[in-house]
Amino acid sequence: MNEPVTSETYAAQLRRLAELTEQVRVQRAEAHTWHAQQCAAADRAVAEAEEHLRYAEQEVVAARELVERVDAEAAHLWQQLRARLGSGARRLGNPPGPGRDGAGDPLLLLHGVRGLLDRAKQPGELPASANPLLALCGIVGAAVMFAVGAGARAAGARYGGDLAVGLPVLALVVTLLGPLIGLALAKRLADRQHAVLAPRPVTVVLAAGLVTTVLLLVVAR
Repeated sequence: MNEPVTSETYAAQLRRLAELTEQVRVQRAEAHTWHAQQCAAADRAVAEAEEHLRYAEQEVVAARELVERVDAEAAHLWQQLRARLGSGARRLGNPPGPGRDGAGDPLLLLHGVRGLLDRAKQPGELPASANPLLALCGIVGAAVMFAVGAGARAAGARYGGDLAVGLPVLALVVTLLGPLIGLALAKRLADRQHAVLAPRPVTVVLAAGLVTTVLLLVVAR
């Protein structure tokens, strides 16, 4: 037969059970607290990761737009350079790609290139060293038109009639156009050197052409 349990033993067992129950409650509370903390930390980490992801996506979009803008601007500036060089642009080929060691803001670099091209587009005046060529243009223009006029006079003398009257007048007009032909030659020279015909070059060409025309007319008489 089982021996009866004394009141003291029963009370001790109740105290032990109460202690164990309290320990379980505390441990369960600590576990719930730890779990809540871990969930909150995980939520914060997910929120931060999502924020970083949104920021990275915005940076990717901005970088892609910047690349497209830089490529378009570089292609436009390259076309301007090709137009500036004319026939010599064949050696340029396609626009260069991005440099591996490139540094700095590409928009600032493109702005600097645009400024260089703008300054290069502004034509200057032919230097004084070009005066002999300008004078030669006037002389050649006058000589060519004098030769054309002489041919017209010879044709009038040969065929006679109305041509004998009209062609000498036409020949004189053509001869007087010699200096203007010299200006046309000088304009081509200025275009090749990306310059303008300022008053000084025009004066040199016209003076040389007029002097040559007068001398040829005097010699022809």
